[in-house]
Amino acid sequence: MKKMNPFTIAFRKLLKNKLATICFILIIIELILVIFAPVFTPYDPTAMDTTIRLRPGFWAMDSELYVPGHWLGTDELGRDVWSRIIYGGRISLSVGFISTGIGLVFGTFFGLMAGYYKKLDNIIMRFMDILFTFPGILLALLIVAMLGVNVINATIAISIWSIPSFARMIRGRVLQIKEEEYITAIRSLGAKDYWILTKHVLVNALPTIIVIATMRIASSILSIATLSYLGLGVPQPAPEWGGMISSARTVMYDASYLIVIPGIAVIITVVCFNILGDKLRDILDPSLKD
Repeated sequence: MKKMNPFTIAFRKLLKNKLATICFILIIIELILVIFAPVFTPYDPTAMDTTIRLRPGFWAMDSELYVPGHWLGTDELGRDVWSRIIYGGRISLSVGFISTGIGLVFGTFFGLMAGYYKKLDNIIMRFMDILFTFPGILLALLIVAMLGVNVINATIAISIWSIPSFARMIRGRVLQIKEEEYITAIRSLGAKDYWILTKHVLVNALPTIIVIATMRIASSILSIATLSYLGLGVPQPAPEWGGMISSARTVMYDASYLIVIPGIAVIITVVCFNILGDKLRDILDPSLKD
């Protein structure tokens, strides 16, 4: 009988948990919606029509203010809220995945080097400690302020903020793995460091990397929403959940749904990724539990 891949086993265990399954399905639905956004959105997310500004959605279908086709209503400039939520999700999820990917690559490299080479450990980790002294969002604000306000710079800022988290956790795992007897045996046989790091240390650290990456996606999505809310993330009129909440502040008493709807989108996405990260941690790497 063919031995099953450990990640396949982990995935099956994950789906046995009802809450994790619901979160996984919600994330898949979100990904489908944002990838195929033009199929699911009838309007241009930046197209304005002030003749239908601040019109309510499906909850007010019996009202004469409701405009058919705008089932989540329109914003203060007459833009379709549903279209802006979907396209805003495309930006938020893209920044989340890309910034986490960049942080993962650099953080994994620094973590491997610090954990495996004692001479580099002190240098690398002191630099990571310097980055850790800044509160995450403050560091991101500082970087964006220096580089300029746009989605690329915001992504870079969030990526830099992610690197120390990956580096520290992976370093700790590498320190454990390199003391294993089989690593000592492989080294005694003359295996080169590159081979040991890539074929053995990195492979055995993958569960830890996957868990951290899942949780960092949630943090990155929350970070881009925060930056956009403060006017330092995705510039208007491009749709982004945090920016949508920010622009709705002036009309929040007349159209509270303009804050509630993108707020719910952020909460659902962040909570789902965090729950998946928690469950994956329990399955793949229980040593990460507090």
